[in-house]
Amino acid sequence: MADTAQKSRVRPAVECSGIDHVVLNVRDVSRSVAFYVDILGMKVKHQGSGYAFLRCGNQLLGVFAADGDADMGRSEELSHLAFNVPGGTSAAIKKALAERGVKATGRSADPDCIYFSDPDGHRLQIVSPEE
Repeated sequence: MADTAQKSRVRPAVECSGIDHVVLNVRDVSRSVAFYVDILGMKVKHQGSGYAFLRCGNQLLGVFAADGDADMGRSEELSHLAFNVPGGTSAAIKKALAERGVKATGRSADPDCIYFSDPDGHRLQIVSPEE
């Protein structure tokens, strides 16, 4: 316990202030851009050949064309990207996703949790203010 307290007083080499961007490898950049714009309301910041950066609040999401047979990774609990939303209930958010053909699920310990996947199988979560 003393070691943990001692280590917490050590000044870090670099002090991070937030997440600037997250990058996901995808099979089809255009399809992914359409998904994140049409389903989650992100805006394209800039894009080029084989990539795009999308604005999500103060952060960016980068989608980059994956190399050939790249494994997109599909761990359900540990590997996911969670988004905050300014309002809405879990039920209303799930309904809005379903209306766009996106299947959302809960989690066994928390049925109000909102999990779904993008077109490449990346696990996404929406955290509503009521959670």
